[in-house]
Amino acid sequence: MFVEWMMGLAPGWVTAIPGLSRAAQLKALGNGVVSQQAAGAVRLLLERAHRT
Repeated sequence: MFVEWMMGLAPGWVTAIPGLSRAAQLKALGNGVVSQQAAGAVRLLLERAHRT
């Protein structure tokens, strides 16, 4: 699914779950955190913590 690709997830990370409707897949992906953004935020916080 395009949303998985845009979030940097492996193909089928959400869409390969048996019994999960398309609406539920999109909801899960929409409520998810983009791992690259989370990693960037943690890196920024750690840099700021080490400066003080």
